[in-house]
Amino acid sequence: MIKGLNYINGKWQPAQGQETFQSRSPAHTDQVIGVFPKSKREDVEAAVKAARAAYHDWRALSRIKRGEYLDTFVQLAKAQAEEMARLMAQEMGKALNECRADVTEGIHMAQFMAGRSRMPSGDVVASELPEKDAYMLRRPKGVVAAVTPFNFPFAIPLWLIAPSLLEGNTVVFKPAGDTAGVGFRLMELLAAAGLPPGVLNLVLGSGEEVGWPLVEHPEVDVILFVGSYAVGSRIKELAARDYRKMAACEMGGKNGLIVFDDADLDLAANAAVISAFKTAGQRCTSASRLIVQEKALKPFLDRFLSLTKRLSIGDPTDERLFMGPVVNQAAQKRIVSYNDLARKEGAKVLVEGGLLKGDGYDQGYFMRPFVYQMDWGPARVLREEVFGPHVAVVPFRTVDEAIHIYNDTEYGLALAVITEDFRKARRVRDECEYGVGYVNLPTIGAEVHLPFGGLKKSGTGMPSASTLIDVITHRVGWTVNHAREVKLAQGLSAKIG
Repeated sequence: MIKGLNYINGKWQPAQGQETFQSRSPAHTDQVIGVFPKSKREDVEAAVKAARAAYHDWRALSRIKRGEYLDTFVQLAKAQAEEMARLMAQEMGKALNECRADVTEGIHMAQFMAGRSRMPSGDVVASELPEKDAYMLRRPKGVVAAVTPFNFPFAIPLWLIAPSLLEGNTVVFKPAGDTAGVGFRLMELLAAAGLPPGVLNLVLGSGEEVGWPLVEHPEVDVILFVGSYAVGSRIKELAARDYRKMAACEMGGKNGLIVFDDADLDLAANAAVISAFKTAGQRCTSASRLIVQEKALKPFLDRFLSLTKRLSIGDPTDERLFMGPVVNQAAQKRIVSYNDLARKEGAKVLVEGGLLKGDGYDQGYFMRPFVYQMDWGPARVLREEVFGPHVAVVPFRTVDEAIHIYNDTEYGLALAVITEDFRKARRVRDECEYGVGYVNLPTIGAEVHLPFGGLKKSGTGMPSASTLIDVITHRVGWTVNHAREVKLAQGLSAKIG
């Protein structure tokens, strides 16, 4: 069992109030993964103070040296990758193969940023006047709050932390309580890489008692958040009221996979199952809408439903299984309520989902997939994010109708189109509203050198991963005059009197 601590100003320490909370396995709720500090505002205050104090020296350090700290972390993380993946499977509940991919993705992010440390971080640009040199430079913004979700407890923190550190910011990291163990182990590896005190701090606890005091703190310059729209929208409002704060929020989706009648239907069914049910549907990119052309509907459903009914569900540490439990009881209750709502709103149920009981399921939050067919309309289940193994099959006739259905929600994160017609794929690419898109692939599978983020309720239009640098730095212009007199652009006169 893990006995976790906060990490503040280079020291491991309990919460100042000495209170603790437990993290339990969602597959075996009698299994305690660890005991962790139940931090409060005073712990946040200490962490932000440490980050602010460390900022000047950290930003003054060579960018290449900052990258070397990340490279050291990569070597340590590789040695612990399997252990980290198994801890994640036990604590978060997704299948072991997915946990290994999560760890690999986090390592890739740190590698990518370490490599960027020796690449240009600004631009040399031409001036109107030959006597001038003009530059665009990047400067760090200060103290960054990184608030991360349970579903990718290794990769997503590194999406936020690695770029922030490379560019000279200092960070206070608040992981989800459901995956405090993974967050703690990740901090151990980052601390072992030798980061100076205060550069990266860990504060464990709840969203209300740690997350809000952190994002509200007047000394926090940038808020990086991945989670629900309900929380992210409050963070955006907070940042809008404070001239110093920048907020980049990734807030989920109501994603769609569009299947045209010319599609390879075996590929389409496989992509649909992965899109809908990987991580038990608990990905912000999970497709909860399968938008299928009417001519392809029956043969697609024959394949998709056959695969869905054969999915193996159980202990996520079992290598043979496709899907583990959902993360906690509150998630389970929410998903059941949406399954019930679909029936009330007129769904034609194709696969009856719900709680799994008996045969080893009683000790965990296991659910079977819920699949239904419904024509497009105002139904809530077609428009609200469920975040679980719950998927609607929506028929369409024309390309225009498919595009309309995909766009007709308040979200805009992930899109996949399954077709052999490149012209249809191009129309979907250009006319749908999304942040990450795929052709003949599932709606999941982000790579760290690409941007990741969405539109509308899905995000602030300031993506994570590789392009996060545009959020945690600001560009400055720097112009040097080599003439022995003042010369100005645009023909502006420098004469006085």
